[in-house]
Amino acid sequence: MLKGFFNVPTPINEPILGYAPGSKERELLKAAIADARSKKIDIPMYIDGKEVHTENKGKATPPHDHQHVLAEYSKGNKDHVKQAIDAALAAKANWENLAWEHRAAIFLKAADLIAGPYRYKLNAATMLGQSKNAYQAEIDSACELIDFLRFNVSYMSEIYKQQPPVSPKGSWNRVEQRPLEGFVFALTPFNFTAIAGNLPTSAAMMGNVVVWKPANTQIYSANVLMQIFREAGLPDGVINLVYVSGPEAGEVIFNHPDFAGIHFTGSTGVFQDIWKTIGNNIHKFKTYPRIVGETGGKDFILVHGSAEAESSSTAIIRGAFEYQGQKCSAASRVYVAKSIWPKVKEFMLRDLATFKMGGTEDFGNFINAVIDGNSFDKLAKYIDEAKNDKSVEIIAGGNYDKSKGYFIEPTVLVVEDPKYVTMCEELFGPVLTLHVYDDKDFDQILDVVDSTSIYALTGAVIAQDRYAIEKATHRLRNAAGNFYINDKCTGAVVGQQPFGGARGSGTNDKAGSMINLLRWVSPRTIKETFDPPKDYRYPFLSND
Repeated sequence: MLKGFFNVPTPINEPILGYAPGSKERELLKAAIADARSKKIDIPMYIDGKEVHTENKGKATPPHDHQHVLAEYSKGNKDHVKQAIDAALAAKANWENLAWEHRAAIFLKAADLIAGPYRYKLNAATMLGQSKNAYQAEIDSACELIDFLRFNVSYMSEIYKQQPPVSPKGSWNRVEQRPLEGFVFALTPFNFTAIAGNLPTSAAMMGNVVVWKPANTQIYSANVLMQIFREAGLPDGVINLVYVSGPEAGEVIFNHPDFAGIHFTGSTGVFQDIWKTIGNNIHKFKTYPRIVGETGGKDFILVHGSAEAESSSTAIIRGAFEYQGQKCSAASRVYVAKSIWPKVKEFMLRDLATFKMGGTEDFGNFINAVIDGNSFDKLAKYIDEAKNDKSVEIIAGGNYDKSKGYFIEPTVLVVEDPKYVTMCEELFGPVLTLHVYDDKDFDQILDVVDSTSIYALTGAVIAQDRYAIEKATHRLRNAAGNFYINDKCTGAVVGQQPFGGARGSGTNDKAGSMINLLRWVSPRTIKETFDPPKDYRYPFLSND
């Protein structure tokens, strides 16, 4: 067996392809989309490396073309969850004992497969299954996931290198990082293929075995991810992919003695219920489970009177409407100083008028569909209520149509009350609420921003006045785990801005950093003494 202290390849952020007209990548991506649309596939679950099919089928359809069926997938039940757990535990010994550099090699290979032969297939699956345009798919399912894999391998090697700085004469102190004792449950969302890939792999990378349940609306691209992991050489049973209802999965997993942790991204309500269940069942587990979760936000942009108007407008509309506002980090509440509002409004309305909305297959569409009928109906309800409220002015959008796809126009509400319902509640769609404040009330509006929402994920301040920037940065230090100055509040990049928030937004374990990987190991300290004492007596016991 080879021995050595191995240096992993130095990670760099994956370059973002532009998909400009006439480019090779545009041609290849369009071909991948056409190929995916030309057939209906049968998606299995993956348990112990085997493809598992059931008679109970669900459908995967493009949100922007919901009558077209891309795939049927096999729905599982509690028995499949039990099988997945058994497969994970059976694979555990060999996986955790595999030399770390061989674990690293699997995920580095997966990154190269995504960067190369699978790039367009995975991007096409994300565009069709989750209604992301070409750029949003590229920065997600290609670049961010590649970055997660490569940077996490580097962070893993750094964790293993961390050792006690002192070993006194005659002894040797060292620390080993053990995987958790049991299995990890990865519960992943629809909105980012990269998150769906990162949550199970970050735990597995550190030697853990995983049961993975994706959102139903992300199964189409999750299937491609599993194909990639298998081709990269991931052993059978290390990551098991099941499509079951949340309650059925929870009933089995959160009562199992070997449940060791959950890696979660989703809604606050679901996460809080999971936490309660784990607490109620704490006596059933062999170890205290790790609970790691990111749960969304009610993210803000604060525009000071000294801000530059056009860049403020760009930050607002990109932050609010890219991927239809379905990012955990998306701007959904904006506060603009009265003195600059007329110019900001002018630029916003100018640019919003140029937005094109439609399917992702047409690369000219900036706006695509929201994820499903439930999301559409919720957003339409809030828009209708705003239309009937005299204190609300709708300055853009306000229309919606689900006859072909779940299309909601990018909508901007201007409200008199900074605590209006859509300023406070997470909508997760292309509905932005804006409040205009008097310039002299900047200090008060900082308190409003800080106290309006239970969330604390992302936020931004836009200003040229450095004193205002300093004040906002300090006063809003607990209001956002990712804080931006003179930029939109979205777009965190692995290796640059570790991502996560506190308060109602989660445990702030910073995906894409060493902090997150440390949650999936349990350190053991080892002290070895070379020449142990043979007399129990200490010098102080002598009688002069």
